[in-house]
Amino acid sequence: MKTSADPVRDYLSAVEREASALPADRRQELLADLAEHIEVTRAERPDAAIGEVLAELGDPRTIAATALAEAGNGAAGAPARSGVGIPARRGKVHPLVPLLMLTLSLPFMMVFPDLPGPLFGVLLRVTGAVLLCTSVHWVAVQKTTGVLLAAVLPSAVIATWNLSSGGPAGDTPALVANLAMLAVLAGTATWLWRVRRA
Repeated sequence: MKTSADPVRDYLSAVEREASALPADRRQELLADLAEHIEVTRAERPDAAIGEVLAELGDPRTIAATALAEAGNGAAGAPARSGVGIPARRGKVHPLVPLLMLTLSLPFMMVFPDLPGPLFGVLLRVTGAVLLCTSVHWVAVQKTTGVLLAAVLPSAVIATWNLSSGGPAGDTPALVANLAMLAVLAGTATWLWRVRRA
């Protein structure tokens, strides 16, 4: 009776029990990843039965065993299927896509300063931020940090600069501000690429 009331909770509890040998933070990350994946899958396919979604994830014992093996072997081990890897492989968008969109939005606006350039630059930035937020390749803290550094901060700096300076876009201080923001964008994208889940 208890299992039929909330199959997702039962599934995650089973994974938690099986993965009890993992460090607490790693176990919580695994459970959060699985819960996020279930939520995203249910949103994308609302007509799919929850049992089908859980079956696609795999047996809780297998997920826990793979996560334990990965934790024991670290990066030196053979690429194994892990509970963390399952949602990441099911991502529909390659992790490089949002990073490139966010990073290239500013150079696009700098190279094409007339009307279509800023419009496409803003569209790239917004789309990149949305793809980053909906991606299964990063945890929530990484997504929030990425959006703040790669979308909000550059937009705020550029808006502040344009409202306060009133000078032409090509003057030296504007170029320095744009290059500084470009460095922040590139650094954020590099960091996100390094911490992504494969």
